[in-house]
Amino acid sequence: MHYSCQKRIIYCVLAIIVLFILLHPNLNARRTYEFIDKADIPVNLYVKISENFTSSALIQCDYHDVLYDDTSLSISIIDEDFSEGHKIKDGGEYCPTDCKPKFSSAIIVPYRDRAEQLRGFLVYMHMFLQQQNIHYRIYIIEQVDSNPFNRAKLLNIGALTAIRAGYPCLIFHDVDLLPLKPANLYACTKCPRHLSSSINKFRFVLPYLNLYGGAIAMTTEQYKLINGMSNRYYGWGGEDDDLYARLEIAKLKLCRFEPQTSKYHMLPHKTHPKRLRRQHLLKFARTRIHKDGLNSLQYTEVATVLHPLFTHIMVDL
Repeated sequence: MHYSCQKRIIYCVLAIIVLFILLHPNLNARRTYEFIDKADIPVNLYVKISENFTSSALIQCDYHDVLYDDTSLSISIIDEDFSEGHKIKDGGEYCPTDCKPKFSSAIIVPYRDRAEQLRGFLVYMHMFLQQQNIHYRIYIIEQVDSNPFNRAKLLNIGALTAIRAGYPCLIFHDVDLLPLKPANLYACTKCPRHLSSSINKFRFVLPYLNLYGGAIAMTTEQYKLINGMSNRYYGWGGEDDDLYARLEIAKLKLCRFEPQTSKYHMLPHKTHPKRLRRQHLLKFARTRIHKDGLNSLQYTEVATVLHPLFTHIMVDL
């Protein structure tokens, strides 16, 4: 009897060890998703600048050194302050002065009630982006009403604002995500790109291949083609999967850079329960693409303020 009990214990321990090995995220540390080889990135980039942007620089910016930069930024940057002469225009717009950039990107951030994270995000992102020789502007879209948070609708509002300003590349970005590698160029590729495919919260492993959230990039034309995102996702969760369904309908295949380049640090934040109607909304995601999105977007603009580090758009939904 004693021997039989010991045997069962040993089998249980072995089973737990096997399950741990099979399910442990680090088993797939290289991650087997497809990605654009570093040498092929230049030909896959979407080269275009904003319609309203001009540069007096005489030479074109070169991006070889950026794409092959193996360094990482320190998260401690979020605690620093900008020195005078940072060359950022009011509204959070920046362009290099010693060369003419090939890319213009609008960084669009949905936001509510995370003031400390926002301060650190802005300092960090400007220091990160200024290393990349791109023209960019940071838009913070804040929901100021008392309704449940609607991340996708805020992204649609930011997208429309950036499109009207002539930006050809839209980068949708959560405020709690910080890119660690300057080689992760914040410019659009010819295919919609998932930037944040390797996050510390998930032990730098992509949770599932169809994930298209956190930090993503799309050209203006691609975003208009899929009619933007659904406006119906109040609360947390589901809008990213809805967006991926729209890519499939439009036959747009997403792409990524290699996991080492796509590393992000997620700042700690309070988690929210998933919305109850999430699965119901996802079930009919494909039938709503032509009537629910940019063409049905309704909101009230409360104010737009050009701060030194960002364009602040406050809205009621």
